[in-house]
Amino acid sequence: MAGAVAAALEDHGTLIAEAGTGTGKTFAYLVPALLSGKRVIVSTGTRALQDQLYRKDLPVICAALGSPAKLALLKGRSNYLCDYRLEAAEAAGRFRSREQAAEFARIRHWAAMTRHGDIAEVIDVAEDSPVWPLVTSTADNCLGAECPRLADCKVLQARREALEADLLVVNHHLFFADMAIREEGFAELLPGADAVIFDEAHQLPEVASSFFGLTLSSRQLVELARDTMIEQGRDARDFPDLAERAAQFEDRVTGLRQALGDEGRRAPWSEVGESAPVIDAIAAITLALSRLLEALKEAAPRGKGLENCHARAVELAQRFAQLTQPPGDEAVHWFETYARSFQIAQTPLDIAATFRGRMAMYQAAWVFTSATLAVGEGFGHYRHRLGLAESAATLKVDSPFDYARHAVLYHPEGLPEPAAPGYTAALIEAIVPVLEASRGRAFLLFTSYRALNEAHERLDGRVPYPLLKQGSLPKAALLDAFRRHGNAVLLGTQSFWEGVDVRGEALSCVVIDKLPFSSPGDPVLAARIDAMKRAGGNPFFEYQIPNAVITLKQGVGRLIRDVDDCGVLVLADPRLLTKGYGKLFLDSLPPMTRTRRLDRVQKFFAWA
Repeated sequence: MAGAVAAALEDHGTLIAEAGTGTGKTFAYLVPALLSGKRVIVSTGTRALQDQLYRKDLPVICAALGSPAKLALLKGRSNYLCDYRLEAAEAAGRFRSREQAAEFARIRHWAAMTRHGDIAEVIDVAEDSPVWPLVTSTADNCLGAECPRLADCKVLQARREALEADLLVVNHHLFFADMAIREEGFAELLPGADAVIFDEAHQLPEVASSFFGLTLSSRQLVELARDTMIEQGRDARDFPDLAERAAQFEDRVTGLRQALGDEGRRAPWSEVGESAPVIDAIAAITLALSRLLEALKEAAPRGKGLENCHARAVELAQRFAQLTQPPGDEAVHWFETYARSFQIAQTPLDIAATFRGRMAMYQAAWVFTSATLAVGEGFGHYRHRLGLAESAATLKVDSPFDYARHAVLYHPEGLPEPAAPGYTAALIEAIVPVLEASRGRAFLLFTSYRALNEAHERLDGRVPYPLLKQGSLPKAALLDAFRRHGNAVLLGTQSFWEGVDVRGEALSCVVIDKLPFSSPGDPVLAARIDAMKRAGGNPFFEYQIPNAVITLKQGVGRLIRDVDDCGVLVLADPRLLTKGYGKLFLDSLPPMTRTRRLDRVQKFFAWA
């Protein structure tokens, strides 16, 4: 793989490389990148992987090579402390609980000592704490060159280091934010590069779709209201009407959230856009935002913060108007609700041509790598989704682990079809003896929260092992507890199918309840299926199956993480054996010993 990456870098070519677990793909692209003498951007799927590359892998490789390369880590703006907003939040003192005030105090103490201002340094304040938006900036609320604390700006410091780096580590969201900004003609976030390497590249089609579309979240609207109130208290204390209008606007945003109905819903905008409560809520937001705009226009000359709020209000008003009107035929109009928030979006049906055009802006070599890119032996599906040229080089490197000896693939007998009402109950009956044989030490991966919750209820009290359920603790804390117990059973959904690494005996069994087909009710998927049908295609075989194969491979990849790991993979879905397409899924997996007999599983665990 290192040879293939080196060739792509030398020839300014494009390489698509699948590298199974244990191949050392990180070293296989970092070594040639450092030896090439070129300026390289490495983009990863998550901030956690960014930190691992920069703080662990790169120092080891640079030391081994004696490389003098300058390295830099660059995250999105909201990952860095903003001194201006820290001071504004402290002056306002508007914390909604004692807990938030205590968290702010811990952040204030850290702020006095930090050099880089990366909020990942703060381990005693949760990532999702509502205090972080008060002390970090976004593209919306940054004052830019007008900021009175510009000389101390941690974002500018990180970008200066990025500009000087030979190898820069970013993440996909930051990379595509840069691509989107280039299209609008603004300054680049990322420096020019001779090569771009995407790790966890299977995530790119979805990340790119979100950035090449248009979105608006209630959080952006609420933050405008709250920042306005902070700035009013700072520079316009004699203008109380401004704060009142901001509070009224925030209240109207809450009203739209309520009008959109139950939490946890993702659906086409057409399902709610014509309803009376939503129409009324949109009108109320439009009026409240108009009134807030009038007051902000009057107050803007009093301070840079108020001037920024006015500019944001203008932009958000335009985007809100656009997103509450029907889009063109090339985009899907949808919304999603959460417990207290929502987002509205217009997502392009096909990003291939757009991505290909953006690639042309970077005169660079391109490397796309992941443990899961191929369907069977081919890369056609992945190449088509991103519009990559037919001439792109491809490489499939299988895992060096001895799956045939160290892993068993078990298909339980007698399960009903996955759509049957009693499927999850039957699954639990089938896997309880497997969990007894494995002595816990298992991940149970589900394709829906409904199935996860039912399985948890049915398992509670049935097995003498600690039961850990996604959502009961933060993800990192759940994984720590899983490793610490050594015999736990963890039930998870989508976020546990990938990016989770538990080595050794603590994880010896992975159960996957169903083939991970995306929900047909998802508005983006439904629109894509519709468009493919109109074009004469077969969306099930050309789109849905390939996507499900790649997702299944990610889930299966949780089982064997090291050369000495052993385990049992339970693929419960009977369609793997009863449907013609099941063979494509099975052919895409590592070569494990397969059985339908429970006693073979029990003997394997006795031996292992």
